[in-house]
Amino acid sequence: MRENRVKLALKRGETVFGTMVQEVRSPGIAQILAAAGFDFFFIDMEHGPYDLQTVADMVRVARLAGIAPFIRVPDLVYFLMSRPLDAGAQGLMVPRVDTPDQVRRVVSYMKYPPLGERGCAVQRAHSDYLSIPTKEFMEWANEHTLVIIQIESREAIENIDEMVSVPGVDVALIGPNDLSVSLGIPGELTHPLEVASIEKVIAACQKHGVAAGIHTGNVDHLKEWMAKGMRVITWSGDIPMIMNASQNALKALRSALK
Repeated sequence: MRENRVKLALKRGETVFGTMVQEVRSPGIAQILAAAGFDFFFIDMEHGPYDLQTVADMVRVARLAGIAPFIRVPDLVYFLMSRPLDAGAQGLMVPRVDTPDQVRRVVSYMKYPPLGERGCAVQRAHSDYLSIPTKEFMEWANEHTLVIIQIESREAIENIDEMVSVPGVDVALIGPNDLSVSLGIPGELTHPLEVASIEKVIAACQKHGVAAGIHTGNVDHLKEWMAKGMRVITWSGDIPMIMNASQNALKALRSALK
């Protein structure tokens, strides 16, 4: 069965790098990102236009290309989580997780018994269609599925120590923009209140052996957070990559006419 290389790297204390896909629907994006050297990518089912069939195709190519496919699901709802996992996603990020009870539900929905209540269907995309004894597969999946809670609110910051102490959580990943909105400082990602809140998450994660992460397009900010202990580094996404590269190239080309 296929190892989750990102989860294994995090267990070794390493830093991993990924990005977010929110618009491109071709399965080839997985090969492109793998060729670029990313360790993982998120398919955004919260804000993106994706249906499950499209996601399944993208995930399948990602697994074959050797890049870990993770899904940001729309909400903490069982079937919205179980179906992407059955399609082969190697981890899920659940947005707007604010309380320890919600964290326990996340873990329960993503883990097979006795660790959770996920329903078991063997010989699907998640097992590469191999015929594997049920008990062996359940243990493997529980070990290799990455559980990511997204921290995006003042309430989550207040509860963070208890949240990341829930057994089964692997990553607490900051959504800096939504966090700034919740803190009453929308878009002020370097505001002292935002910085202090993120530092609180890092400290709690380090205390409980959970990897802290963040998603932003600013490389300098990512370097600063890495220096402070962030280990799941999600840079940019397909939309800003295309837009920024296009604008920069066109600006250079048009300047040659002057």
